[in-house]
Amino acid sequence: MTEQAIRQELDADGILLLTIDCPGLSMNVINEALTRDLTAAVERIRTDDAVKGAVITSGKASGFVAGADLKGMNFAEASASSGKSRVAQLFDGVFVLNKLLRDLETSGKPVAAAVNGLALGGGLEIVLACHHRVIADNPKIVLGLPEVLVGLFPGAGGTQRLPRLIGVQPALMFLLQGKNMSPQEALGLGVAQAVVPADQLLETAKAWVKANPQGGVQPWDHKGFKFPGGVGATNPNFVQTFMGGTAMAHKQTLGNMNQVKAILSAVYEGTQLPMDTAIRIESKYFAKVVADPQAGNMIRSLFVSKQAAEKGARRPANVPPMPAKKIGMLGAGLMGAGIAMVSAQAGIEVVLLDRDIEAANKGKAYTEERLKKRRTDEKKLAEILGRIHPTTDYADLKGCDLIIEAVFETREIKAEVTKATEAVVGADTIFGSNTSTLPITGLAEAWSKPENFVGIHFFSPVEKMPLVEIIVGKKTGPEAIAKALDYVAQIRKTPIVVNDSRGFYTSRCFGTYVQEGLTLLGEGVKPALIENIGRQMGMPVGPLAVNDEVGLDLSYKVAQQTKQDLGDAYKPGAGEAVIEKMMELGRHGRKNGKGFYAYPEDGSPKHLWPELSAQFPVAATQPTPAEVKERLLYRQFVETARCFAEGVLETPEDGDLGAIFGWGFAPFTGGPFSAMDTIGLETVVQTLDRLAQQHGERFTPPQLLRDMAAKKESFYGNAAKAKAA
Repeated sequence: MTEQAIRQELDADGILLLTIDCPGLSMNVINEALTRDLTAAVERIRTDDAVKGAVITSGKASGFVAGADLKGMNFAEASASSGKSRVAQLFDGVFVLNKLLRDLETSGKPVAAAVNGLALGGGLEIVLACHHRVIADNPKIVLGLPEVLVGLFPGAGGTQRLPRLIGVQPALMFLLQGKNMSPQEALGLGVAQAVVPADQLLETAKAWVKANPQGGVQPWDHKGFKFPGGVGATNPNFVQTFMGGTAMAHKQTLGNMNQVKAILSAVYEGTQLPMDTAIRIESKYFAKVVADPQAGNMIRSLFVSKQAAEKGARRPANVPPMPAKKIGMLGAGLMGAGIAMVSAQAGIEVVLLDRDIEAANKGKAYTEERLKKRRTDEKKLAEILGRIHPTTDYADLKGCDLIIEAVFETREIKAEVTKATEAVVGADTIFGSNTSTLPITGLAEAWSKPENFVGIHFFSPVEKMPLVEIIVGKKTGPEAIAKALDYVAQIRKTPIVVNDSRGFYTSRCFGTYVQEGLTLLGEGVKPALIENIGRQMGMPVGPLAVNDEVGLDLSYKVAQQTKQDLGDAYKPGAGEAVIEKMMELGRHGRKNGKGFYAYPEDGSPKHLWPELSAQFPVAATQPTPAEVKERLLYRQFVETARCFAEGVLETPEDGDLGAIFGWGFAPFTGGPFSAMDTIGLETVVQTLDRLAQQHGERFTPPQLLRDMAAKKESFYGNAAKAKAA
């Protein structure tokens, strides 16, 4: 017998209680079973005279409904026998739930939602389709439509019901930004009609149904319904909303996000039409969005792969849990202070060690300053600060079960602090280095048990950046990897696991974006063209701006260390002369207020340094924007492919997560491996060969990429075959 996703209980008053409890799942999601049972329930509400109304709630403590089952989302390919296009067939598929919720709200009987936990995405759309909405008074409950964040948008009436409830302008804020609302916010906006103690939730919802036998009609189905704030081409507020909203959306996405344009279109068109037509408009745009590879790529990387990584997909098997209880943080600078902060917030004791107590105390003050800016509760702030213990004495590291080093990026200094630490804690303690470029295998030579030495690479600012790159040296053992991953899970970051090499994965590939920008500048390409194209292709900032943020002096020091390590094998990058020139000019980036950008002392916005064109003369002939984009993009493509070919990366999932969350690679692509698969590896190789002929061997594709292209393979296709084998 098939297990039920929705339990039905009819009480003596004729109120049908529908309890959503998806079998075998920790959280309710909209899947085939729930859709099947909801269809049967709606049919019973419509046709069974014994049913006077209904209440929908959840049987799980974890929440109401967390949205659609994105992992199980399978938009079928077009069937030739159907005689319909793929988009038309997709429309038929996605319209099922939209039509079902419309049937629910037009059943003619009152239906109340009793929301006892988070309701997100399709979960909130079920709630919105009910005639009355009661939410438990619990600050941990959130309601929202976050689909835009993973390449989709609400496709079960969300773009139509929310504007009809709260007005177009406020609705667009939630739809376009994926923001959540609390129960009290939902009440204030008119999304909910009541917020009550959890133990009164069902009683309140049932009482409303019983008291409103004629309440089974939505406001928008009443004759004469008017939108809050108004709609229509002649309504000034409506027109201004879309003029401003379209401009702001384009400023944020630069036209790269399909789902953002679809939301604006669905709301604009649908809100001027009757609801039955409006939901068809919504499903039309939804089908177009899911028909494009962009949505699938984003869902895979930003949702499926991210969740899998955070749940330990790369954790070594058969290693028992190894949570960190007390860590030693070597170095209280910007990185060390940030690591101490996120660790203390996670309930971990931190010994924060630096060369002098002033520096160590300053590292602790970093946490205090930032948490005060967030208006953290005084008691909670005191608890967090109480876990950070500044010191200059290595002896205080005794008892630490994990050490993280974040001192200067020189091999000698790192070796010195590593040996001093081992003398206190012993070699059985796991030691993690936060180096961003130096090979872990070499650094591990300073620890007498290299199997307990691992790279734990954070990104700046630590408290904001979600990624941590775990680097496996040649002798790193499974316990060190497991310890690092367990720690990353404790501090709620997203991990990737890569093998050792100079620059590892993220620093190495991120550097190519910066270096190609420097090369373009050195060739005489206009600085504004370089920066604008960098942004337009989906990067957070242009390559010159990001170099300023990292520090031009750091780029110079890394190059010098690499040159020293490699000796005669070192090949200077094409943009290296640009950095050397900037160092001669004393321009180190944002840190000293002078870099490729000027940073006015009066606090006004930064701007490109006017003298750049004098220092790096502009060429008479400029490349087209498409040519600049191609170079910036494909230089990253080829380096990520090389990392895969060399075994630095073992999975395309790690590659895409690392690119998006590590250096801000265009998230709408799903990451470089998703992007290359979508373009087609044959086309990628042809383009790289042309670029190599035009601009040098740095664009030459690795043999693995050539072989895959010749066999018409793809990164994710091969990964799927390997998992199935």
